[in-house]
Amino acid sequence: MEGFGDIVSVNWLKANLNHPQLIILDATIVKVTEVENTTTELQIPNARYFDIKKDFSDVSSQFPSTIPSEQQFEQSAQHLGIQKDSYIVVYDTKGIYSSPRAWWLFKTFGHANVAVLDGGFPEWNAQKGKTEIKAKAEYMTGNFKAKYNPSNVVYFESLDVIGKDENFKIIDARSTERFTSKVPEPRVGLRSGHIPNSINLPYTSILEASLFKSKDDITAIFNTLAKANQHLVFTCGSGITASILSLAATTLGYTNSVYDGSWTEYGTLTATTMDNPKLWTKEQLLAYILIFVAHSDLDESKKEKEYILSRVDTTVYKKVHEKFEQDNDYQSIQNIIEAVKSHDYYRNDLADLFADIKLMAFADGDMDQIEHMAYNLLKKVLK
Repeated sequence: MEGFGDIVSVNWLKANLNHPQLIILDATIVKVTEVENTTTELQIPNARYFDIKKDFSDVSSQFPSTIPSEQQFEQSAQHLGIQKDSYIVVYDTKGIYSSPRAWWLFKTFGHANVAVLDGGFPEWNAQKGKTEIKAKAEYMTGNFKAKYNPSNVVYFESLDVIGKDENFKIIDARSTERFTSKVPEPRVGLRSGHIPNSINLPYTSILEASLFKSKDDITAIFNTLAKANQHLVFTCGSGITASILSLAATTLGYTNSVYDGSWTEYGTLTATTMDNPKLWTKEQLLAYILIFVAHSDLDESKKEKEYILSRVDTTVYKKVHEKFEQDNDYQSIQNIIEAVKSHDYYRNDLADLFADIKLMAFADGDMDQIEHMAYNLLKKVLK
């Protein structure tokens, strides 16, 4: 089909809406951060629902949106009436959100003729495209055949090696606030953080409202992050928005893959007791607080360390210190608050705790102004 590529415009779709080989898929999903379902009851004429969360994910996996087996993808695609020679256009009702995930899945299972509608349903409406009310439909079974392309996917076991290889670049599509742990992850119980040696490019950075930015603008963005010969590995929360960056990178000619499990898998599989302040012992909490105050002036003196080690076990100190070094100031305060909440601290307990803090701060001869500020901050958040 003339003009068909990885991304097509509303005008292109209007002109080709009745093409006999064209199949339109609605790949809308509800965001994990959405309070309520905001999907519309309208659709582009003859659209078929591509159910990412059910039919096109491994629902037996402990992680969301996990890539299905080759057999499952093939059968689910056939049930939608998709043929080997079908031209597929995918959209979603949020603009550009989950539709690139469907695009990526088709590419991963060997179907080249698939595109994302630029701007999705919002842009279709803005340009007064025809719509119809959604209705359940049955389709003649298609003859689609899936052929898994392993180069499109990265799995957890490869990340450590990839992160140390200069030929690769791991790019995280989550917001900067999530990447830097300034806000908690939306999935309950999932720790904050990011994959070691990864960098951040929020997927919204390459969008203008519901449309992709110009190719020149997106090229300029990618040029600041990666070299042309690097293989890009995209990650996010669960593999959905990573596919947006994959689509953009593909249009620019970058070889790339998606880490399918993304942070939900990585954060879960690499979690330790120290990653959950609610599970800290009182000794671990004491060590963390003392280390926090000692580092308030950016330098833990020898005498301060000696005092901390006089109060906690060496093994506890080392483990807690490793955790502290991973956290920024905001995370440290939040960790302390959460850990204190999980224990029954009475007035006398807190008095003893603050006495420990003072003794540690004076261990090197004086509590300087910055340490005094840290002490007062702790008094405020713990009372």
